[in-house]
Amino acid sequence: MTLDVAKPKSSRRRSREFAVQGIYQWLLAGDNVGNIEAFLRESNTSFARADEKLFRAILFGAIKDMKSLQDAIAPHVDRPMDEVSMVEAAVLCVGAYEIISMPETPYPVIINEAIELAKTFGGLDGHKFVNGVLDKLAALVRSEEVSAGRGKRHA
Repeated sequence: MTLDVAKPKSSRRRSREFAVQGIYQWLLAGDNVGNIEAFLRESNTSFARADEKLFRAILFGAIKDMKSLQDAIAPHVDRPMDEVSMVEAAVLCVGAYEIISMPETPYPVIINEAIELAKTFGGLDGHKFVNGVLDKLAALVRSEEVSAGRGKRHA
């Protein structure tokens, strides 16, 4: 008999989860990013186990670059962006920000993490949508990496 023990979340996965929550809150309420960060820190006991540097880079960077991220994502979406669920939009923004602004992280890692985030927070098939959009974005933004197949799988 084997026990089904869930693999502990990495600090980087936690950072991405908190970034998705923060971006979702920003998209929903338009609150100040500093207030959002403070709320996430104070309301989650697991925040201390997140990679703070990564969390802040994604949260602040994605919100600062929201317009350009949405412009980069939109051509790969089969409907107007305002019809995309806010959860999927938040996951897409996290993934797009990392693909565009964090070339040190291999694109397959970013896409795999985004798929897991969509499975955690999104609807039934949202992860398929996120995968398709980010695959297309990566092919455009990281064409050399994609064509060379250099992406290594590690978070």
